[in-house]
Amino acid sequence: MIAMNSSGHLLYYNAANHTNYTTTNNITYFPYYQHSLPVAASFILAYLFIFLLCMVGNVLVCLIVLGNRRMRTVTNLFILNLAVSDLLVGIFCIPTTLVDNLITGWPFTNTVCKLSGLVQGMSVAASVFTLVAIAVDRFRCIVYPFQPKLTLLVAKATIAMIWVLAVVIMCPSAAALTVEEVADHYMVYSQNYNMTYPLYSCYENFADPKMRKVYTTVLFAHIYLVPLTLITVMYGRIGVKPQISQKKIKVIKMLIVVALLFMLSWLPLWTLMLLTDYGGLGEEQLELLTGYIFPFAHWLAFSNSSVNPIIYGYFNENFKRGFQAVCQTNSCCPTGNRDECLNRKLVIISAENRDIPLGAKWLNERCFKVISQRVVPWNQRRKCVGFFFFKVINLHN
Repeated sequence: MIAMNSSGHLLYYNAANHTNYTTTNNITYFPYYQHSLPVAASFILAYLFIFLLCMVGNVLVCLIVLGNRRMRTVTNLFILNLAVSDLLVGIFCIPTTLVDNLITGWPFTNTVCKLSGLVQGMSVAASVFTLVAIAVDRFRCIVYPFQPKLTLLVAKATIAMIWVLAVVIMCPSAAALTVEEVADHYMVYSQNYNMTYPLYSCYENFADPKMRKVYTTVLFAHIYLVPLTLITVMYGRIGVKPQISQKKIKVIKMLIVVALLFMLSWLPLWTLMLLTDYGGLGEEQLELLTGYIFPFAHWLAFSNSSVNPIIYGYFNENFKRGFQAVCQTNSCCPTGNRDECLNRKLVIISAENRDIPLGAKWLNERCFKVISQRVVPWNQRRKCVGFFFFKVINLHN
């Protein structure tokens, strides 16, 4: 028997679907590790890469939006919500999925089983609902420009509703997920069977096995097919709208790329889930899927949580400058080269200072005087430069 949760995770093994097993006196033994050392090392490096990229990039996005009041627009609040959901994927889903793909059976507790499935499903649902909210906001602003724009209060209420819906839609999965010991199945470290461990499985224990297929289909429709269809239709309407400013076009391009990458990143995993439920696959096909293709599909889906900050930095000058400012004001430069770093930052600011109003230029001169006084402590000089840097960002909004 093979059972899978709503995230597409293989949860239950038996001898019919695992070639590296031995049966003795009706007891089945599995190797503790599913893969050879080179394959396991490649999995670890691949998952570690997207984990670090996810954590660093999305933390920077949160710092930029929360640290600058003028960056708290409706669109940026939704982007902040995307970053939070991506951080949840990085913290709760990437590590547990990696370990589960390396070790036979489920190596964690029942709580982790429920929490991992719930958080992964919630974050995916919250992400796609947020993408829909962003598309609706852009659609209203461009196709119906004379209608009232969304306020920050409405955006915050929308974000709260998004998370409520995400929790509600994933509650059946969290309630059904459970960890059980598989009778007469053990894991072994070596071929002499001196060290054996009981085999546990984390799976969705629905009262009716057919309910899992129904639930997977409902999830696919509600948090993938229908939302992304709506997003495609709305951005399609925006695309045929004439006389759109270049600034709005660039923002729309960024949002379309975010939605498109989300769609492509999660498509293989959804395809595998539906194929496993409805495809009637044989034993060899199932073994290939669970051993290699599912781990890659999970990696591809999780990698979407790490690419969004890169997209923001590429398409949006405010985020790009914000990344630079956060990096420089957190002492990325060596201590001995701080004055050089300050000069470099002033060059960056000066390059953006051509069309800045007189008041901002006065602030620049004042900051320059403060910074040039070497008796002034480093923290004060850094604060002055960082303050002006974000002023430049605000004036270009």
